[in-house]
Amino acid sequence: MPRRNDSLSVAMARRLSLGAQGFLLPRDQPEVGVRQFRKVLDHIGLIQIDSVNVLARSQDLVLFSRLGMHPRGLIADMTARQELFEYWVHEASFVPVEQHHLHRHRMTKDHQWAGIRTIEDKRPGFVEYVYDRVRREGPLAAGDLKQRTGPKKTWWDWDDGKYALEWLFWTGRVTATRRDNDFARLYHVTNKVIPRRYLNVATPDERDARKELLVLAAAYHGVATLKDLADYHRQKPAEVRPLIPELVAEGRLQEVSVEGWTDNAYVVPGFRIPNKVDRTALLSPFDPVVWNRARAARLFDFHYKIEIYTPAPQRTYGYYVLPILWNSQLVGRVDLKADRQRGVLMAKGIFAEPGVPIDEIVPDLAVELTRMAAWLELGNGVEVGDRGEFANPLRAELGATG
Repeated sequence: MPRRNDSLSVAMARRLSLGAQGFLLPRDQPEVGVRQFRKVLDHIGLIQIDSVNVLARSQDLVLFSRLGMHPRGLIADMTARQELFEYWVHEASFVPVEQHHLHRHRMTKDHQWAGIRTIEDKRPGFVEYVYDRVRREGPLAAGDLKQRTGPKKTWWDWDDGKYALEWLFWTGRVTATRRDNDFARLYHVTNKVIPRRYLNVATPDERDARKELLVLAAAYHGVATLKDLADYHRQKPAEVRPLIPELVAEGRLQEVSVEGWTDNAYVVPGFRIPNKVDRTALLSPFDPVVWNRARAARLFDFHYKIEIYTPAPQRTYGYYVLPILWNSQLVGRVDLKADRQRGVLMAKGIFAEPGVPIDEIVPDLAVELTRMAAWLELGNGVEVGDRGEFANPLRAELGATG
């Protein structure tokens, strides 16, 4: 293990990060359930939520990359077991209930969106009316309040009922689960979702809560700069910068340098760098390994942009593009779609990073895509398009193994 203030090579930093993120966990075990899910949470701490379902929802892809074949209702099952709650942490996220107390300081702050922040001023008493309905009738979806008087104009065109629910959600008075058919939020009084033993944990001082979140972020990242640590739980760097020297002095963080990084980096004491990370995986666009695009570029020399909101003619790679992890490198990206009507996993474009050993990667990539098709119950396998450097050799490999 490097000594205090020693330098890590980029290769060491990559292995440390991927090991911390759970890419050494065993995959495709005969039975995958609660125990394996908890191990993933031990490594990543939260799962960002996204509703796009052109392939599979992001939160399920994060589990697939670490656990392989697993029940796609596992997150809902864990929520029903009262082991997860939803909150704005790194965007909308599933978070372990035992961390609820660390986020309460945020619940006392004003929301950044004016419509949520001002709903009580706009309609005095309405928030309490909505809370009383959730308490008496819940769980409720926003549509159950029926406040809209005209057609919805855009995705974010919320009515007053939604604003009131989101204010209650932000302040922690209600929390949410997800409806199966359309993944809409169902709002519950918080003590119906989070066990009282966790709600009764003393609320820490904000400074102490922020420090604890920084230490957790260091453990989840493996090695990280100040900005990386702050970003994991969406803290502002300026707010937490003074806390880093305290954590180093207390022995809870250790300062290191990483080859090529201009900023200092931090690890948790006693960290271990894996000798290798032998894993092929397809990463969700919202996976913690790549959700911070600047970190992905710095750590993996991988420049990534999600193009869902880019008009189709202007996209470089495609609509729903997943980075390809191979061993401890990000070696390419693949534009995937689950064609459920035809029972096919469509790899519409599959692109290699410059200089990667395509012939070595293709057999592992074929196995991973075939595994994903089986997990998604797409019985007609993988269909490879014409775009990208991997396309022809991958098509040949799938033909040879199919």
